[in-house]
Amino acid sequence: MTETSEPTTIIRADGRTAAQLREVTIERGWSEHAEGSALISFGKTKVLCTASFTNGVPRWMNGKGKGWVTAEYSMLPRATNTRNDREAVKGRIGGRTHEISRLIGRSLRAVVDTKGLGENTIQIDCDVLQADGGTRTAAITGAYVALADAIEWARDKKFVGQRAQPLIDTVSAVSVGIIDGSPMLDLAYVEDVRAETDMNVVATGRGLFVEVQGTAEGAPFDRRELDSLLDLALAGTAELTRIQQRVLAEAIAAAGE
Repeated sequence: MTETSEPTTIIRADGRTAAQLREVTIERGWSEHAEGSALISFGKTKVLCTASFTNGVPRWMNGKGKGWVTAEYSMLPRATNTRNDREAVKGRIGGRTHEISRLIGRSLRAVVDTKGLGENTIQIDCDVLQADGGTRTAAITGAYVALADAIEWARDKKFVGQRAQPLIDTVSAVSVGIIDGSPMLDLAYVEDVRAETDMNVVATGRGLFVEVQGTAEGAPFDRRELDSLLDLALAGTAELTRIQQRVLAEAIAAAGE
């Protein structure tokens, strides 16, 4: 069992405390073509999230009165410090890409009332422009903003009812881990690669868990350490929720001017 330290007493290489997020920015409307879009930064990690709206659903959902939200994730060849071949050139999608795509889709559907969406489809694309740890958590957090904008676009075009509430909550995600015996929030790559325990946590704005992905990279962790990491993660997702809500509220205020 690893002896953990108090998370607020540690100062990290980038000057953050152990319980502090990297600087998070969300730029809405980054793509002028997509119905919803957001360029999100978690420190040096940058992900472009676009939401494409289609009036209609996959054939297997026809006539059910429900909509569908799905997602795809990819990473640009030079998003990391060495170039990776495009998966399209390789002729196959990697297992990690499939897994993260499904995770983003599940996370978004957890806060969507598909009946409120009507028989419409929203496809989210999350493209990593630059990676420095936490790409999947940044993608989920930014994808929610793009999704919210796409829904409002559809409402304006009368594809979604004026009184319908397709979004029943917010969703965001953050990484946590234990490094040198200390729980830390929002790991950059240099921290992620040396974490004794590494965890990604997806949670709603109400503080309900959508998914928890945790692995002991070294020594196994105990219940006390797990609780400490989950508490740290929920504090992080609560702050991310406030950032999402502020960005979306600014959009509403700008539209009313």
